[in-house]
Amino acid sequence: MKKQIAVALALATAATMLFAGCAKGENSNSASKGSGDAIQLLNGKPEIDAQMQELAKAYEEETGKKIEVLTIGGNETASSKLKELYQAGEMPDIFVLEANQFANWSGKLVDMSDQQWTEDTEVEYVNEEGTLGFPYMVEACGLAYNADILEKAGVDPASLTSPEAYKEAFATLDSMKDELGLTAVVGYNVNATDVGWSSGTHVFGQYLDAGLATDDTTYIDMLNDGGKLDEERFTAFGEFIGMLNQYTDPALITGSYDDQVLGFASGKYAFVTQGSWIGATLTGDDLAAYEEAGSFKVGFAPYAFEDGLTTILNEPTSFWGVYKDGNVEDAEAFLQWASEDTAQRMFVEDMGFVSPYADCAYSSTDPFAASVTEWLGTGKHSSYHTFLKKDGLQDATSVIFQNYAKGQYKDATEFYNAMQEATTGYYANN
Repeated sequence: MKKQIAVALALATAATMLFAGCAKGENSNSASKGSGDAIQLLNGKPEIDAQMQELAKAYEEETGKKIEVLTIGGNETASSKLKELYQAGEMPDIFVLEANQFANWSGKLVDMSDQQWTEDTEVEYVNEEGTLGFPYMVEACGLAYNADILEKAGVDPASLTSPEAYKEAFATLDSMKDELGLTAVVGYNVNATDVGWSSGTHVFGQYLDAGLATDDTTYIDMLNDGGKLDEERFTAFGEFIGMLNQYTDPALITGSYDDQVLGFASGKYAFVTQGSWIGATLTGDDLAAYEEAGSFKVGFAPYAFEDGLTTILNEPTSFWGVYKDGNVEDAEAFLQWASEDTAQRMFVEDMGFVSPYADCAYSSTDPFAASVTEWLGTGKHSSYHTFLKKDGLQDATSVIFQNYAKGQYKDATEFYNAMQEATTGYYANN
């Protein structure tokens, strides 16, 4: 995968909503194959569905062709749904893939190396079979914070580069909760059943990459070698997670993604363990709460579980692939259109994303856009190697995070031991 500035295009329209990867999910119907001549796309980001419907309309108005987005519901994942659709002979023309899932579709995806859009971006997914993934979004993930609350408490987010700095900041914020209107210092959701992707993939990903150069694969290589963890680094990480456990809202042990993001949007948490994808929710479903809380400024701080870890994760977290036996010509035409002016304006201005395309003339007004751009500009960003772990591992790791928050492990050493047993066991048996 080439690495550079990134961003988010995303597309989704459908009557039913999905929960997959890093978005919220309601009880909704499963995806169903549409009818007619529409190009079909399996989507994994429903939080910007209204904007995506407008994008689909714009595409039809400009080209006369339709794009129909299929969405999955409930607790399904895009990966499991794709397997069902493949077995039923109902594959969509375009579908979402994380980096570790391309191997599952070897020989079934179109090499898009000859497409014009590849000349305008540096973040497409490339492997030995060619250019297989269209980058439709780049997401940043650190500890998201409410800048207004930190300012009122006298906490400089730029100082949060060590465990000791966090301990001092969290203690200060905790002592001022009533004054600041906080329910808790941190909104850290460890509900393994409904939000396991968050702890099991994004939070776990901080152990793998925080503080590292984008091409440093030390800890993902260890993990993929039978599930091995570095004891010293992971124990330090575990101590930091223990601090999050101490200062989080206890309701989030069993709470929903919606609860977590709404709490942050309402100014009830100074920090939240989510990424830039929640910006669309702050200015969408949770807009009223966000405005009532003052439409506060936001930003990202690193998971500094060791001194000097000064990066956040900031790259595409998933891609769109084109099914080789689908409507390839029309699918490729849609992706080319998605990289051009009309779509770029909608992605940036309506959805709040930062564009990965060099010729994009638009600027995002998403609450997190300024922080994402600033972090990219500093060069202090790391990769999402968490998406190169064995597919499904998050189902095992998220349970360990939840058990730690429930107090089943007395310290970071026991947390490490439990996680090491879970990861080695998963690699041995899957």
